[in-house]
Amino acid sequence: MDTDALLAHVLIQLAVIIGFARLGGIAARRLGQPVVCGEIAAGLILGPSILGNLLPGVSAEIFSRDTAEAFTALSELGLVLLLFVIGIDFDFQHLKAHKGKPFVVSAVGITLPFALGLGVGLLIHSEVAPNIDKLTFTLFIGLTLSITALPILGRILIEFGLNRAPLGVLTITSAAIDDAIGWMLLALVTSIATTGADWGKVGLMMVETLGYALFIFVIARPVLKRWARSAVRRGKGVLGLNDLAVLLVLLLCSGLVTHEIGIFAIFGAFMLGAAFYDEAEFRQAVLMKLNDFVTVFFLPIFFTYTGLRTDIGSMSGALLWAMCGLVVAAGIMGKLGGCTLAARATGLPWRDSYMVGVLMNARALMALIVINVGLTTGILNSTAFFMLVTMAVITTFMTAPLLRLGLKKAPETSLAHIPEPAEAAIGSPAFQWRSVASSSPQS
Repeated sequence: MDTDALLAHVLIQLAVIIGFARLGGIAARRLGQPVVCGEIAAGLILGPSILGNLLPGVSAEIFSRDTAEAFTALSELGLVLLLFVIGIDFDFQHLKAHKGKPFVVSAVGITLPFALGLGVGLLIHSEVAPNIDKLTFTLFIGLTLSITALPILGRILIEFGLNRAPLGVLTITSAAIDDAIGWMLLALVTSIATTGADWGKVGLMMVETLGYALFIFVIARPVLKRWARSAVRRGKGVLGLNDLAVLLVLLLCSGLVTHEIGIFAIFGAFMLGAAFYDEAEFRQAVLMKLNDFVTVFFLPIFFTYTGLRTDIGSMSGALLWAMCGLVVAAGIMGKLGGCTLAARATGLPWRDSYMVGVLMNARALMALIVINVGLTTGILNSTAFFMLVTMAVITTFMTAPLLRLGLKKAPETSLAHIPEPAEAAIGSPAFQWRSVASSSPQS
């Protein structure tokens, strides 16, 4: 395909993807769901399961295979920017109050779903993926059930106004620990699938990740904070073009470091964003520049290309659908049930523990990334891919209704009024959650 024809296809695809994503987001809001759920649904609608079945000619014309690599790169770049935005908008001062709670929640949130996933993987292997190595298949099922969708969880917290609340910070920290370990496990599983287990490599990844985190928060953070304050002063509250360029270079380099470590570029972006969490003026200046474009342009691309690989035609017969239901049930029991009990064991009230479990159960984005890796590397076939995508979507769509149920029943001594999910800029006063013990409500 020549350059002009490729550009035409790219423009058509972008117009369709962005338009459908916004329509999906509007529909989701009217149904009481976070906008991201509508964006996920829009991506699935554009795939072979719906558009490909109803209008195969139109689907083939819009989504040319020649542009797949370009959009994969765009989607991954969007995730890097999104994780930076999420990192910069969380108040990690609350961690002093939580102490070791995130580690307890994350430990149970990994081990229980992983164990259930191993059992389910062994049970369904012969029917779902008999031509795939049993060990790698079962390990991969366990891994996927263990993932929490860190970026999507962040957006759900933002839309519910919980992003800077102690409960939100506890959950996002637990999810970050879960996913960091999850990417290390992903490296191990893919290593087993290709060259055999390399325990030395996994151990080195852990040491390098810890070392880079210490570098960001101990050595680089004081320098970054001074630069952020001077950037705000230079722009009189607005991030100038030169400072924005510097920030983007830092962001991309940080992502590159963790990419080279092997735990995915988004963690480097998240760590860099978190280094600025207590610089309020800088945070608002950055969000004014990045938030809307990242949300509207980049993220829908990833959801659409996941949808293009999800084919309901791979599910033939009641037995496969029953096994799909088993995968979904194991995912819910492991995350929602396990994290609820873990949070309760740390001393949180049952109501708050339940909400931690509900939030940790959301898997969409991170799980979808892992699932796509599994399909690309041959660890999954189209049937297993469909089952795991279904699990990821259901556990994400159920988050908002269950969270709203917990918030409505929360006692006055625990939680104040929480607004319904809506759409606004990150950090908007309309979304600032407050406890009764915090300062007076924002207008």
